[in-house]
Amino acid sequence: MSELMQSVKESTAVTRREFTLEAALALLAGCVITISDVACGGSKNANPANPSPATADINGTVSANHGHTVTVTAAQIIATNAVMLTLVGNTSHNHTVSLSQADLLSLKNRQSVSRDSSNDNSHMHTVTFTPA
Repeated sequence: MSELMQSVKESTAVTRREFTLEAALALLAGCVITISDVACGGSKNANPANPSPATADINGTVSANHGHTVTVTAAQIIATNAVMLTLVGNTSHNHTVSLSQADLLSLKNRQSVSRDSSNDNSHMHTVTFTPA
């Protein structure tokens, strides 16, 4: 009889792998999985090819401009890490303008931001970024 009991015990033994799988399935059985359908209004921006204005590049408007351009990119706005941008153009000098995390968050929330540039070549500019 002891051989029969040993045989039954071995056939009903659970391996560590089987136990782990069963435990994981038991945990997942209590989870609720939600699937949203973008086509049914699950997202405001269903067409990623046309990003919302808050996530588009924004060209700065430069005061007293004499050929400078500057752009804050959508990636920089989304990342909301402070950045230093360079005003470039068809001039013999460049300027820089700094945007803080708070500035980038404002742009992300579609609010205008104005900042003064560095003072180079004995002058500076005010740069305004206005989301569309």
